[in-house]
Amino acid sequence: MMQKNTHIVITPRTNLLDIRLGELIRYQDLIWLFFKRNYITRYKQTVLGPAWLIISPLFTMMIYTIVFGRIAGLSTDHIPQPLFYMTGNIFWCLFSDCLYGAASTFTGNTGIFGKVYFPRLVVPVSNMITSCADFIIKLGLLAILIGFYAFRGDGLFLSGRIVILPLLMLQVCLTGMGIGILVSALTTKYRDLQVLVGFGMQIWMYATPVIYSRTMIPQGFQKLFMCNPVTPAVLLFKNIFFGTDADVMKYWGISWVITVFIFFFGVIVFNQAEKNFMDTV
Repeated sequence: MMQKNTHIVITPRTNLLDIRLGELIRYQDLIWLFFKRNYITRYKQTVLGPAWLIISPLFTMMIYTIVFGRIAGLSTDHIPQPLFYMTGNIFWCLFSDCLYGAASTFTGNTGIFGKVYFPRLVVPVSNMITSCADFIIKLGLLAILIGFYAFRGDGLFLSGRIVILPLLMLQVCLTGMGIGILVSALTTKYRDLQVLVGFGMQIWMYATPVIYSRTMIPQGFQKLFMCNPVTPAVLLFKNIFFGTDADVMKYWGISWVITVFIFFFGVIVFNQAEKNFMDTV
């Protein structure tokens, strides 16, 4: 059987909207290779290895329970404190992992980008898939914790809105990746942003109902509070397991509009930076 000769012509992007997302399908094998590389390099020369995916959220849950639950006394809407903080934390980590993974695309892969051509979006996409895999493992831990409290008779339930969980994951991943690749493009010239991202993410987390209840926000600031595209997604994720904030669905569509804008704006800036980033990195 004769094989077809495949010719790929690499042409420069001259149009601002020439983003070529379809190229990612042709390079799906490379995305898978980067995905495996992420796990191999992350746990190389570690004693506990992937067990850190379980240990880290457990430690964070305990710290949040002590500091924000016991000492600060923040309301959790009658939800068991460890469960409340675990739920908010693992979903926030999905967003922050996507953002941090994409933010170092250019600065962290200069050696590879300077030697061979492939769509540069392959790297942030593979990081996003890695973050989703981490989240699914943590979701299993959350399921065990929910089962424990349900066995104790705390009246927890599973909402039918669990069917939208993949869409919630996609939304926070696209938001994080969009901002991450925007930061990655800008840090090729302005390295200060790498430092500012850490501070910005801390402020963003406190502007999102991760460690506190929405009821703590004054009524006059509720609409402004919902302009944060991650807020409706976090509240809907909690609604799946606790039934709280049932009215947040009306804000979800607006948050999707913001997410799509952030993602495509990030991709456009990222593609423009790709043309000459080797001269500035």
